Parts: sequence; C-alpha cells; structure tokens
Amino acid sequence: MSDRLKTINPLFILTVIAPTLIAILYFGVLANDVYVSESRFVVRTPANENASPLSAVLGQTGIGSGSVGGVEGNGTISEYLLSRRALEEANRDDLVVDAYTDDSIFFVDRFGSLWGRSKEQLYQYFLGKVSIAEGVTGQVMTLRVNAYTPDEAAKINSRLLLQSEELVNGLSERSREDTIALAQEQVDEATNKARLARLELAQFRSKERIVDPEQQSEVGLQMVGKLQDQLIAARTQLRQLQTYTPQASQIPFLRTQIRQLEAEIETTRQELTGGANSLSSAMVRYQELLANSEFAEQQLAISLASLQEAQAEARRKRAYIERIADPSLPDYAEEPRRLRSIFATLILGLLTWGVLSMLLIGVREHRD
Repeated sequence: MSDRLKTINPLFILTVIAPTLIAILYFGVLANDVYVSESRFVVRTPANENASPLSAVLGQTGIGSGSVGGVEGNGTISEYLLSRRALEEANRDDLVVDAYTDDSIFFVDRFGSLWGRSKEQLYQYFLGKVSIAEGVTGQVMTLRVNAYTPDEAAKINSRLLLQSEELVNGLSERSREDTIALAQEQVDEATNKARLARLELAQFRSKERIVDPEQQSEVGLQMVGKLQDQLIAARTQLRQLQTYTPQASQIPFLRTQIRQLEAEIETTRQELTGGANSLSSAMVRYQELLANSEFAEQQLAISLASLQEAQAEARRKRAYIERIADPSLPDYAEEPRRLRSIFATLILGLLTWGVLSMLLIGVREHRD
C-alpha cells in the first residue's frame, strides 16, 4: 500500500487528493448547517391617476410613486437593507452579534474568531449573510437571511422587515408633512402680501381722502358738463340782451355770472387733470394699488386651493410595505450543499492537476 502511495504523482496529491480530503472534512463534518429565512414584500403607493385640474395647472404631483413607491422605492429599500444603518438598528440588542458568535459555530465561520470584531468587520460579515433581490416584474422584493439556527434567521429577517416598514412610513410621513408645510408657507406668504396690499390701498384713501377716484372723476366731469351748460345759457342770454336791449340792467349780472362760471370750470378741470395733486394723478396711483391688491387676492385664493389640494393628496396618498410572505421559519438547512461542494472541489482539483501537468510536460520537452 505504501509503495502505491509513493507512485502517486505529488502534484496529484497536492491539487486533487488534499483539497478533496479537506473539503470532505469541512463540508462533511465541521461546517455548520445554515438555515435561510425568506420574506417577500412590495412597496405600494397609490398612483396619481386622477390628477385634479388645479394640480395640472400648478404642476403639483403630490406624494406619488416617485418618492418611495415603484422601482425607486424598491431601490431605496434595497440600499437601506444593505446599509450600516440597518445593521446598527437590527443589532441594537446584540441580536446579530449573538447569532453569529455562538461557540457551537465552527471557528472558520464564526464572526470574530479569525479576524477582529470591529463594526466595519461586522458589517462586511453581515453583507455575506443578507441578500435582497427583485422579482421578475421588478415589484416584488425577496429578503433572505442566513443564520445557523432557524429561529435566529427568522428573527433577523423579521426585524429587518419591520425596520423597512418604519423607514417607508417615515419617508411617506415626512413627504406629506413637507408637502403640506410648503403649501401652508405659500398661503402665509400670500396672506401677508394681500394684507399689505389692502393696507397700502386703505392708507392711500385716507391720505388723499378719496374713496374711489374713478367715481369722483365721473362726478367731476358731470359737474363740468353742468357748469358748461350754464355757461352756454348765460352767454346766449347775454348776446340776446346786448342785441335787443343793450341798456338792460341784467347785462352786468350776466357778465359777472359768466366770469364766475368760467373760473369754476377752470378750477374743476385743474382738480381733475392738472398737476401732481390732481385727481387724474391720484387715479394712476390708485389703479396701481388696486391692481396689486386684486392680484394679491388672486394669489391668496390659488394658494388656499393649493393647500386644500395638498391636504387631500396627503390623506389619499400614502406609501407602505405590503407583505406577500412573512419571514419563514426554515425546517431544514439549505446550506452548505455538502455533496455538491465536495464534488465541485474534486472537479476543480482535477482540472487544476490536468492544466499543471500539461504545463510541466511542455516545460520538460522544451528543456530536452
């Protein structure tokens, strides 16, 4: 028997026999059973199918699927589950560390036995135990957690899933609050502008003692028209008297009346159209203030409608995680696949031995 062993190629022993024996020892005896807990879920958010006309005009989309729903929502959850934050929250009571540092775990697989136990090393170890994958349609997410006991695998999976639900709820709530807060801020700003515009208009009316320049202008024009009618009548009567009764005692009175009417007409016209303090000048400023006030009131009305729309969207739209399958409690170990691993080691060793043997033969022939 010893003679037969001596005749075996050392290269074959090194590349095939030794690795295969090590694989048999590790996978057949030393390696612990690995249990896989699996859960499936989908991130849901109501679609914004029936957008209101106000939303279309203002370009508001509310809390739609772009925030945490759909594919982007799945990406958010995937990034979270494989993040240091998820590990830290899941390990708040040392659940993760205790699950992978038990003395019953073979020291090669046990966390902290060969290398350090820093947070970064725990994170790298954790990444090898957790996986998240999307389904064929890109909607259903599958979370898989590997552990050395069924209970610990299920507990870690359940905790990660709960943390994901809290994350989605938090993002959804924050999005709703931000949407409503922004709309409320716009309402407050519009309200303040409308108040200031009304105050400026009221101060202008009080300072100029004018309620409505347009109405007062119409009254002034009507007065000018009446005075002109009286002036025409007085001039007509004066001409008649001068023609037929030049010595009439009413002639001086009519001349005085005409001069008074002309002066009064000129004064009224100056009040309406002449100088910086005229009614026409005040009307320009009044129309400007009135236009500002009306525009501010319209902006306030739009902002109030926007706030109502945002509140309605916040009540109607809400992202959440819908569980399709709760974390499973495995009743058999999926890993390690012992026979397949041993066979794969044997095949790999044979391939390595064959390649190296061909290389050595080529080298020898080259020397010869």
